[in-house]
Amino acid sequence: MTILKDLIAPHNAGAPAIGAPGRDWLTYGALRDLAGAVAEALHGFGIGRGDRVAIVLPNGPEMATAFVTIAQAATTAPLNPGYREDEYSFYLDDLKAKALVVDAGYDGPALAAGQKLGLVILRVNVADGAPAGHFTLSADGATDGTCDAMVPQADDVALILHTSGTTSRPKIVPLLQSNVAASALNIGASLGLSASDRCLNVMPLFHIHGLLAAVSASLAAGGSIWCAPGFNALQFFAWMREAQPTWYTAVPTMHQAILSRAGRNAETIKDVPLRFLRSSSASLPAQVMTQLNEVFGAPVIEAYGMTEAAHQMCCNPFDMQKPGSVGKAAGPEVAVAHESEDRIIDGTGEVVISGANVTPGYESNPEANAKNFFQDGGKRWFRTGDQGMIDEDGFLHLTGRLKEIINRGGEKVSPLEVDGVLMDHPAVGQVVTFALPHPKLGEEVAAAVVLKEGQEATEREIREFAAERMADFKVPRKVIILDEIPKGATGKMQRIGLAEKLGLVADA
Repeated sequence: MTILKDLIAPHNAGAPAIGAPGRDWLTYGALRDLAGAVAEALHGFGIGRGDRVAIVLPNGPEMATAFVTIAQAATTAPLNPGYREDEYSFYLDDLKAKALVVDAGYDGPALAAGQKLGLVILRVNVADGAPAGHFTLSADGATDGTCDAMVPQADDVALILHTSGTTSRPKIVPLLQSNVAASALNIGASLGLSASDRCLNVMPLFHIHGLLAAVSASLAAGGSIWCAPGFNALQFFAWMREAQPTWYTAVPTMHQAILSRAGRNAETIKDVPLRFLRSSSASLPAQVMTQLNEVFGAPVIEAYGMTEAAHQMCCNPFDMQKPGSVGKAAGPEVAVAHESEDRIIDGTGEVVISGANVTPGYESNPEANAKNFFQDGGKRWFRTGDQGMIDEDGFLHLTGRLKEIINRGGEKVSPLEVDGVLMDHPAVGQVVTFALPHPKLGEEVAAAVVLKEGQEATEREIREFAAERMADFKVPRKVIILDEIPKGATGKMQRIGLAEKLGLVADA
């Protein structure tokens, strides 16, 4: 099963598929024609099945269509447009990329890295007045034109992404055509997506969340995607009015930024009613889920995903959302395993998954595969690195990343639990609890906090609030009040390394 041939081809050729600010819509028929033209161009440039094509394009409709169309002829590898040259050199070499896709006039660090590595440089050319996402390809320099022109098969790699690599060298995650197709269908089924749905995409398209939940799942259902140039809370409601979406998907920090401007945009919220809102890629605070539901008058569907699962693993169903839970299994089978023994258990442990959307394994990394995959009950399970438990209704509740659990002198503290308590403080708008190195205890509990607009609170008041609601060893010994919490490239707040980023290590 391949992304376009089996998922997109059945849909009405004249229906809108991809849009963008101030641009005409690209239809399904035009998208299929574009895929054929891109495949023909790639083959002419010597790029075909099994060849790896890195894509460095800004967020927008061309990035979406480049991913979808190039994956019909080769292997895609989207990269963050914000990297420096040395980062591009690492990733392009590590991926064994054969070609690099950039904008027609691009002359930045990715180009310099690609040229040094001898990659085929492919230029995306957009004609004046072209519908959203429509482009032609040209190549810098001559190529031999030799490649495998066969259409990729179900067990060919469609998409390659790296893990975040916060604490170690990033691992290469290959996702097969069948993995991507299965995930797109899973997401569409759990959200009830149809041809009448339109997604407002604000997620970066070098990340699995945007590529699968917004783009692939929408196209697989015959729906449409309106591609914003990135996330901008100041522009969100203007985009919402122009795009007329039925839903959007985002990470919790984006939802919180949207909420902060919702009051002055009540008319747009009323005029453009959403069927639902979706949140993923990090745990959504229960308080934020409740506020979003009240403000938009629509279900807030929290999902649980990761790169190795081609995104979605769990999803809150429409008929029952549990704030604080990432929902029920929604595609792969989800269970809890012993954290050090290869067996499924009841109670709290490491969340594991098994299913058609799960990567076959990390590339060229037998040590990581041996650590993260195991067999039990005749099934191959992948260890997510998250700790959690499944309740009596089948809902998964996460207690945190195993690497992020704070070990305070032998007492284990869940950062998500502390986050949840601090978010109940009336002045707290955002919070991320993290480990602070301590000379005697090993780690101490700390929290970075952003106050709501117009609200005031001191570190002492926040600590006293926490002390009334949780055991003493869980109370943050240090609370840092910030204007903004540092975030990663996809908008997620990152616990690991936050103490160093905030310059707190020397004070520990």
